[in-house]
Amino acid sequence: MLKIYESSELEAALARLKRKAETDEKVTEAVKRIVRDVETRGDAALFEYTKKFDGFPLNENNIRITKDEIREARGKVPAELLEVLKKSAANIAAFHEPQKTKGYRIGGGGAVAGCLVRPVKRAGVYVPGGKAAYPSSVLMNIIPAKIAGVGEIIMVTPPGEDGSVEPLTLAAADIAGADIILRIGGAQAVAALAYGTRSVPRADVITGPGNAYVAAAKREIFGAAGIDMIAGPSEVLIIADGGANVKYIAADLLSQAEHDEKAAAVLLTPDRGLAEKAAEEIERRLKTLPRGGIAQKSVRDYGTAIVTKSLEEAADIANEIAPEHLEILASKPWELLDRIENAGCVFLGEYSPEPLGDYYAGPNHILPTSGTARFSSPLCVDDFMKKTNYVCYDRDSLAACYNEISGFAAAEGLEAHARSVRARFED
Repeated sequence: MLKIYESSELEAALARLKRKAETDEKVTEAVKRIVRDVETRGDAALFEYTKKFDGFPLNENNIRITKDEIREARGKVPAELLEVLKKSAANIAAFHEPQKTKGYRIGGGGAVAGCLVRPVKRAGVYVPGGKAAYPSSVLMNIIPAKIAGVGEIIMVTPPGEDGSVEPLTLAAADIAGADIILRIGGAQAVAALAYGTRSVPRADVITGPGNAYVAAAKREIFGAAGIDMIAGPSEVLIIADGGANVKYIAADLLSQAEHDEKAAAVLLTPDRGLAEKAAEEIERRLKTLPRGGIAQKSVRDYGTAIVTKSLEEAADIANEIAPEHLEILASKPWELLDRIENAGCVFLGEYSPEPLGDYYAGPNHILPTSGTARFSSPLCVDDFMKKTNYVCYDRDSLAACYNEISGFAAAEGLEAHARSVRARFED
């Protein structure tokens, strides 16, 4: 089921890995209607869509999760699991704290320029529901926002038909420090955060992964609010040498395949025998996997192994694919790290499986997907910050350069710009 290619067949292998865009035309059109409706009618539209899609009769009195509900949810989570959430939160905070940047100023005397760095006033954090609970995404979204100094953090997550939210999700939100938790999801939640309604404060930035409708909604509202990224299906790429443990390879490939039918699991190795053994091990493990149906379809449609001429060629192909997660299962993984240019997160060595990053180590697991690691980065503190430049020249400093500025403006055909500068010296 894991389809094996030679590197000479790279074009065909890459074609197999191309997944249908998350935002196809039907999804896009449906989302546009939802977004415009929520923008126009506010709460009325939000409540109607929640009843339609989630089955819950939402209103202004039950949209917010209460402190009592949060307290009750924490009581349902085993004490040892709460401790794990706290340790994970501490690791995430420790990793993200150094990302916080300060402003700067250059020049001096009568000619000063600088940059102010400020957090956004309000952030909206989307946490998926549906096929699984994602308390890890709660921590990964909220903690960087807290470190940035965001004034108010609003978490939204889809409710069950009875209005319930997974206790683990609420416990994680409480540990991370969410200020407001709303039981809304889908494109309608994104629209409500972007434009604001009577019950939903308007957010400056909206972050967090979701399904195709959430991704399309984030694309649609961009401009009304900032967004982190348009997340696609999950993916993992493993570079392995001939000595890599086949069981680890199969287990790690399946750890992503179980996410979604469109998830991609990729193996790059110079050892064809290893690739064949990995394919066999995957088949064996699929038989006992609880989410085996999802993983099986993922592997059948997108599971790919490419036999390379060397580990170096494997690294070059990995850069072309630009995966969300990249594992290096080789005897000397650090030697390949400098060769990696495009990846969301790199996991080095056989004791650094991808789930270590998903849940515990500290680096953010909200990562660029679908090849966008070529030009974008993991979610970080900067996603919740904004910068404002400033300039202050006195008369003597401007006098020393105003003719140059005037000439520059005139060269662009913007005479009013030139006159604005000259006006200071006409007398």
